[in-house]
Amino acid sequence: MNIRKIPFMSKSEYDEFIDQQYVSRIAFKGDYPYIAPFLYVFDGNFIYFLSTKYGKKVELLREAPQVAVEIEHYETDMSSYRFVTLRGRINEVDDEDEKLKVKEMFIDMITDKDLSPNVLEAIGHSPEDPLESILDEERCFVWKLVDVKEIVALKNS
Repeated sequence: MNIRKIPFMSKSEYDEFIDQQYVSRIAFKGDYPYIAPFLYVFDGNFIYFLSTKYGKKVELLREAPQVAVEIEHYETDMSSYRFVTLRGRINEVDDEDEKLKVKEMFIDMITDKDLSPNVLEAIGHSPEDPLESILDEERCFVWKLVDVKEIVALKNS
């Protein structure tokens, strides 16, 4: 019996895939692996995340910024699936211009994908807050995936 291997995506395929999706999972180091979901945006070079300023993830990231980020998409019957795993390091973005650009990208993504206002809770805001409050208030960290050491991008079709 021959084992069939899942085909790899090309760089252009996985860049397009990453750009189309908006939910990821980040695995953090700790006494045991800790995995949490995150919304993200991709500017063609870097993946950015908004994070609440509290929780286990913040503590673990300060101890060890090395992470694995996973992005996936699959049909409910599994007839088609794709996933990308990136190993790298998360940095907090301090530059005010870069933070503003990323927050604007998040507002555009939330609007373009027609996401529920409930998504604001994932970044420390109330669903009743106006979307623009992301720009005006410092309720979340802006994180950036850097120093990517490995990318595994697979697809079944």
